[in-house]
Amino acid sequence: MERSTKPYLIRAIHEWACDSGLTPYLSVKVDENTRVPAEHVKNGEIVLNIGFDATHKLTIGNDLIQFAARFGGVSRECSIPMAAVQGVFARENGQGLFFPPEAPGSAAASAEPPVSTPPEDPKPDNTPGGGRPRLQIVK
Repeated sequence: MERSTKPYLIRAIHEWACDSGLTPYLSVKVDENTRVPAEHVKNGEIVLNIGFDATHKLTIGNDLIQFAARFGGVSRECSIPMAAVQGVFARENGQGLFFPPEAPGSAAASAEPPVSTPPEDPKPDNTPGGGRPRLQIVK
């Protein structure tokens, strides 16, 4: 079985952001296998700060991303399957990688390369119209 490049790319962007003094964020499509605070999920998605200052015991494994983080002052355990990760980017400049959707339960990433289009505004709550930024594939 061929290994997915997705976890390696997520670790690389996380390291680059931290080394550059930027804040790494993770965009996640929440499903029944994703453990995040439900009260912070909007439209089936959540954007999480995965910087070392915001997380405790961060592990970016090949199948799962796990960490503890404070939400409203309360420590919560988070567990995110690799298939649920939509993208990883730096909050300050939007640079990072966004991945094509994976079929549920898919262990390997799609054959298409990740799309490296930064979001228009990395803070979904401040987006005009109330949604999260829309990504376009530019060829």
